Amino acid sequence: MSTPHPGSSRIAPSRRDRRTGRTLLAGLVVGALTGALLGAVAGQSSAAPDPQRVISRDVVFTLNNHNDTSVPCLADGAVHTVAGRLVGPREEVLGHAGSTRINVLVHDAGTGGWFWNLQGARRYDYAGQLARHGETSLILDRLGFDASPLADGRGTCLGAQATMLHQVVQHLKAGIYEYVARPGAAVPHGAQVVLHGHGVGAAVAQLEAAEFDDVDGLVVMGWSDTGASGTAISEAARQTSACLGDDYVPFGATADDYASLLFATAPGRVRRAALARRNDTPCGDVTSLLGTVGALNLGTRAVEADVLVLQGGRDVRTRDASADAQAGRYRAADSVTARTFSRAGSALPLEKQAPQVRRTVLRWLDSTFVER
Repeated sequence: MSTPHPGSSRIAPSRRDRRTGRTLLAGLVVGALTGALLGAVAGQSSAAPDPQRVISRDVVFTLNNHNDTSVPCLADGAVHTVAGRLVGPREEVLGHAGSTRINVLVHDAGTGGWFWNLQGARRYDYAGQLARHGETSLILDRLGFDASPLADGRGTCLGAQATMLHQVVQHLKAGIYEYVARPGAAVPHGAQVVLHGHGVGAAVAQLEAAEFDDVDGLVVMGWSDTGASGTAISEAARQTSACLGDDYVPFGATADDYASLLFATAPGRVRRAALARRNDTPCGDVTSLLGTVGALNLGTRAVEADVLVLQGGRDVRTRDASADAQAGRYRAADSVTARTFSRAGSALPLEKQAPQVRRTVLRWLDSTFVER
């Protein structure tokens, strides 16, 4: 049926025609609104990852607490359960995506796995934000911290921590670990493993990479082999002295000291959350720190993995320009990148520049491993 051209004679529509026209018009309006709404939803989905895709699952590793590194220290040699948490895209965390890249996050003295996955502060949730960009991470509670208890803090040491980290890397590659809630279920396999360490955790990660040569990448935050500040040296001496009479000691003599060793710009709620989760440090780790520094001074140039060095410009535990100095020590590395965040303290994932820190890490991961 043809539609009259504008300017042609008008014919008055019948009542039935008017009803039909109103029904048709209503249908067209509803259809248009529905299409627009669906298009908007689709546009939102394509513009940003669906947060429902990001999940976490608690996992456990069975590890031998012994020292196979060049650090002169002793551990109890016993088998321990070490806890961790996988955080990432749902299909990868549940082991449905086959082999994948797994970032292993290794915490500092006095903190814990919570450092990388701070709850209630999404902007400062390092693992969660990496997961929203497609990365899967394993967050460890090192032996002697939180969900990985150790009765005697003298029963481990940093050489043993690096050896256990090496076992974790091997277990990830072979799929030899378990979900806490679903023992026996298939777990993700690490086709590539990248270690991320902060503070003393960075020293442990670097020692593992240097002496076992089984990881693809190394991210070093807030650590320098030769650039420790007077503040860091004084704190290490204080802890060592305190360990003469105990097997666990605080990191930082007071709560204010603890905060000053970690933070420069972290918001108050982040500082309060960190203080509420503050851990004492096993004395075996404390008393083996000097030997670990010595081993790293000899072994850092043996690291062959790609390396990213990140420092805070206001980190009271490192000297100025230590990021570039540290980067220059990785002489055998496939590639080395260094970046200093001028306004940040030591705890880079929890400082106000945390988004820039993550963007730097994500760009480095994408550019370094895109062809592998």
